[in-house]
Amino acid sequence: MKIGYARVSARQQNLDMQLEAFRKEGCEKIYQEKKTAFKERPELTQALDDLRAGDTLYVWALDRLGRTMFEVLDNIKKIHDRGASLSAMVQNIDTSMPTGKILIPIFSILTELEIELKRERVAESIRLAREQGRRLGRPAGISDEAKKTAQTAYKMYHSKDPTYPVRKICETLNMSLRTFYKYIKIIEQQKNEQHVRKKIHIENQRRRIKNVIRTESFDK
Repeated sequence: MKIGYARVSARQQNLDMQLEAFRKEGCEKIYQEKKTAFKERPELTQALDDLRAGDTLYVWALDRLGRTMFEVLDNIKKIHDRGASLSAMVQNIDTSMPTGKILIPIFSILTELEIELKRERVAESIRLAREQGRRLGRPAGISDEAKKTAQTAYKMYHSKDPTYPVRKICETLNMSLRTFYKYIKIIEQQKNEQHVRKKIHIENQRRRIKNVIRTESFDK
């Protein structure tokens, strides 16, 4: 069975061209995604679930399968796992053909390269910031005393035993609801930034170890 999946984009809000192309290809079912601002794509999920071995999913272009190349490749894998194939009309890619199958590993390599380049850019930016004495992360915008209060509010908010209602926390620490949520947001941002920096540090360590191993191998 030939199944079509049409989705609007920021530049192309009209589906008529895609729908006409799918009909000419003989698509028996066509799923239409008419919203671009949502992370969830129920019509795409339904189209993928509907695929059976030997079916072909038609899309106008590869970018209709995801916002990043990683997401596109993940959805292509889902299609192939069902024994179906993909036809991207703009790029003239048909994964049921040998030439189409060859392109998928190439896309995978390019995706890995894109991820690696992003990591290197982030790591280089952090290194330059440290060399220039610039403080990393967003400025908290609150005093040291307020930071302590924010930490206390955060701990009480996430406490399991005992548990504290939000209004009780505000009464205990003498703050408004607006200030409470502002403090919680600040602490969560700081924790997220710490997590990102830790991941970058671990990745850099792994890269250094690989380089050492590679160098020792050459020396031998």
